[in-house]
Amino acid sequence: MARFLIVEARFYAHLNDLLLQGARAALEEAGHAHETITIPGALEIPAAVAMAAETGRYDGFVALGVVIRGETYHFEVVSNESARGLMALTLDGLPIGNGILTVENEAQALTRAKPDEKNKGGEAAKAAIAMLELKSRFG
Repeated sequence: MARFLIVEARFYAHLNDLLLQGARAALEEAGHAHETITIPGALEIPAAVAMAAETGRYDGFVALGVVIRGETYHFEVVSNESARGLMALTLDGLPIGNGILTVENEAQALTRAKPDEKNKGGEAAKAAIAMLELKSRFG
C-alpha cells in the first residue's frame, strides 16, 4: 500500500468536492492510503508538492484544482505555470497525477469533475498510481 498526498487548490469548492470524490475513490479502490491538503490556488500546487516530497512521507501526489478562463491573461499564466511546475517535478522523478482542470466555463468544469461523467479527479489519481508503479519498476 502506497501513501498519496492530494494537493487541492480549493478556489471553486463545489467543483473541487467532485474532483476529490473521484480521486479518493480511485486511490481507495486501488488500496492506497491518502491525505488531502488545501492550498490557495493552482499556482501554489507545484510548490506544495515539492515541499511535501521533501518530507519523504508520500509515495505519490495528485494535483487537483480548477482554472476557468476569465477576461484577462491571468488564465494563461495560471494554467501554463502550474502545468510547467508539475512537469518539472515529474521529470525529477515524482509520481504526480495532474487533475488541474483548465476550462472555458463552469459547465465544462462540471462535466470534467463529476465522477459519473469525465471523472478527471479519478483519472489524475490513476495516473499518479501508474507513474508510481513505473517508478518502482525502474527503481
